[in-house]
Amino acid sequence: MTRLLIVDDSPLMRRLLTGIFEAAGDFDVEVARTGEEAIDKARAFAPDVITLDINMPGMDGLACLDRIMLERPCPVVMLSSLTEEGADETLEAMALGAVDFVAKPRGAISLEIEAMAPELADKVRAAARARVSRTARLTERVRLATAKARPAAEPRTPIKPRDPGLVLVGVSTGGPPALDALLAPLPADFPWPIVIAQHMPASFTGPLARRLDRLCALTVEEVAKPAPLRPGHVYIARGDADLLISRRAGALAAVPAPAGEALWHPSVDRLVASAMQHVAPEVLIGVLMTGMGADGAATMTELKARGGHAIAQSEESAVVWGMPGALVAAGGASEVVPLDSIAGALLARLA
Repeated sequence: MTRLLIVDDSPLMRRLLTGIFEAAGDFDVEVARTGEEAIDKARAFAPDVITLDINMPGMDGLACLDRIMLERPCPVVMLSSLTEEGADETLEAMALGAVDFVAKPRGAISLEIEAMAPELADKVRAAARARVSRTARLTERVRLATAKARPAAEPRTPIKPRDPGLVLVGVSTGGPPALDALLAPLPADFPWPIVIAQHMPASFTGPLARRLDRLCALTVEEVAKPAPLRPGHVYIARGDADLLISRRAGALAAVPAPAGEALWHPSVDRLVASAMQHVAPEVLIGVLMTGMGADGAATMTELKARGGHAIAQSEESAVVWGMPGALVAAGGASEVVPLDSIAGALLARLA
């Protein structure tokens, strides 16, 4: 049985969530009404995973999460609103160590929460198996602070690849901090565009792009309309839809597209498949990072078979080794690299 602590100030949400997880049959559920009570129960109940509401009176979810991650690191899934403010708070929670998030229903909660029950249970089960480490969190803080404090202190030789190409990144659970680690070390003159499919709702991808733009030397933007691909730029696919690589007036462009039949969106498989239609595989680099499921594994395996290069994040550095693990299992990984070395692997590949 998975020990689950539900933290929410709403009696209705506590009752609905408790009913969902008790009905699932593989959870031992305890509840807390406040952040202070959650910290006490995290010590006494020793949960395998916590669901945590962001907006609570007194000690809010972010302050509670910070204490939990410092005192007793544990996988945490945040419950947040589908608003821009909710997205910013959720991304901050991910930076503090939360594994994943679930957006609360906007309408009739009692009806919509039941429809979300399978996804919610799957996310919490995956989070319970995730790797959470206080040391990793502190190391990441130091790395990001160093990258922001001295961006000009590390002169780099300009990279001159033989032909222009693309870096295609797929990521899901645990993605925002992983993207921080990937992009922060890259120079502003990185010679290839980077296109990212991060499984995330549409209201979250804009705030994610703005956050990453502040954290790294590259220019980061969400693709809400067709955008020409330029070196030194990072393109985040808009959530709840897909992103395709195409050619417009002879130049490569990122083009939003309605969500296809894939389970997760933006679809990594669809992004990579479209890129291979317009760009020679030899100048494509796929990067598959932390996340549940296998999105991206099939097409990146094909990319490698056709002469491209595919990087899988290593198991020990991934929050959830589903997507990169599936790539490795399929024999599609050109190399398996720890998270903090992926940027260096890209620079070495293009040198």
